[in-house]
Amino acid sequence: MSNSSGQRIDVNRFGLTEVYSPTPTKPEVDVVFVHGLNGHPHNTWTSENTKMFWPAQILPPILEEEKARVLVYGYDADVTSFTDGASRDKIHNHAEHLIAALVANRRIRKAMERPIIWIAHSLGGLVVKRALIYSAEIRGIKIEHLRSVFVSTYGILFLGTPHHGSDIAQWGNRLEWICSVMLPKKVMDSQPQLIDALKTNNETLQNIDRQFIQILNRFHIYFFHEGKPTNLKGTLKFIVDETSASPTVQDVERAVIQADHSHMCKFENENAPGFDLVVEGIQRYAEDAPAKIKRNWDAENQERTAAKQAEAAELYSASVKDTPPQRHTPRSDSSSTFGNSSLGREQRALPPTEGQMEFDKQFIVEDITNDKEMA
Repeated sequence: MSNSSGQRIDVNRFGLTEVYSPTPTKPEVDVVFVHGLNGHPHNTWTSENTKMFWPAQILPPILEEEKARVLVYGYDADVTSFTDGASRDKIHNHAEHLIAALVANRRIRKAMERPIIWIAHSLGGLVVKRALIYSAEIRGIKIEHLRSVFVSTYGILFLGTPHHGSDIAQWGNRLEWICSVMLPKKVMDSQPQLIDALKTNNETLQNIDRQFIQILNRFHIYFFHEGKPTNLKGTLKFIVDETSASPTVQDVERAVIQADHSHMCKFENENAPGFDLVVEGIQRYAEDAPAKIKRNWDAENQERTAAKQAEAAELYSASVKDTPPQRHTPRSDSSSTFGNSSLGREQRALPPTEGQMEFDKQFIVEDITNDKEMA
């Protein structure tokens, strides 16, 4: 498979694959694609009729002015990844791996503060949500680089992702339908226990929904829902209906793609239904993202500096409190030499001046800062 520049691309089944990067200019935004249940980093986004892999073959020329780099992410998206209970949260594992992979990819390219735009299909949207929740919660100094994905994320385009999970029974039915579409029939027939799991063990999915609401306003969000039903054993159903895929949320965009659930992310060409809507959203986000993400990082760096200064002040106060008064007893020979009238008497050192205290505090701040930068 070749990209828009005619270069041969081999997409990795697992992990990140860069399918396009502007040359010789430096990229200004990263666009990351994440597939869903039983998906594939290449096949999920490829037309079955024309074999068009649109993230690499159609999208890059449209984003030429925005200087976007395009990546696809693959992971083991079997059904147990989305059915195990909270004690075995595989979605969280996928989220951690995604964050670690993306941070590593960007760090070695000196692009930690580059804006990020996500495109996620179906249950892949849950992995993206969980990844951003995980990144947002990072506070430890030694792993604060993992927080960079949260700070750098500008927008997310969800294609057929189920968002409303308040009704547990409905969650189960919806996930069962997704499995019916995305999994081979032999798997569905031979492993009925998976369906039972879908109907009962979805607390993890609901928790993701609730946690993401807390950070949703941080990002630009675009919901897309399927406009055509899928034939499930002779019955036409919307796998993820409009209410679930495109809930009405303030300041969130909504649109329909006139395709069924599995084909709404596969564009045959630039005239395919929904193509203009999706790509316009990506292009607009890519154009607006750099200025917004720069402000994010300015605020983040100020917050980190303030935290370091507060920690330094606390350490200094503790060190002053715990340090006993210094005592000095002059030597008898030197005292007699200079005619010291206080011969043999214990002398106390004067308390530090305000200038000395400020100097010591600054020294501690610089010492802590240097230690954290080395870490």
